[in-house]
Amino acid sequence: MLFGYKPSKIEVDSVMSSINPNTSGILLEGFLNIVRKKKEAQRYRNEVRHIFTAFDTYYRGFLTLEDFKKAFRQVAPKLPERTVLEVFREVDRDSDGHVSFRDFEYALNYGQKEA
Repeated sequence: MLFGYKPSKIEVDSVMSSINPNTSGILLEGFLNIVRKKKEAQRYRNEVRHIFTAFDTYYRGFLTLEDFKKAFRQVAPKLPERTVLEVFREVDRDSDGHVSFRDFEYALNYGQKEA
């Protein structure tokens, strides 16, 4: 918690189970690597949240097709509206006409693990 992140019990158990029982703890380097990875993931998620909020100009907690069109007109004005519609449909995973933060985050993370 001193580093701005509170690990869950599962995370603590996972780290502690990887420690050699003949030692009295985890090496500082190992601990710092774990904290660094968590902080990087948290920072990335905050950046995704910031982008989502920039799209969500009415602060509704979801994005509509109109929100997408407006955002794409600003960042890629020559992109055909049909392409924007296709992107929206792809990101709207449950086809409810709204893109939640979870949908948006999933779309931005798509393919990241393979790269």
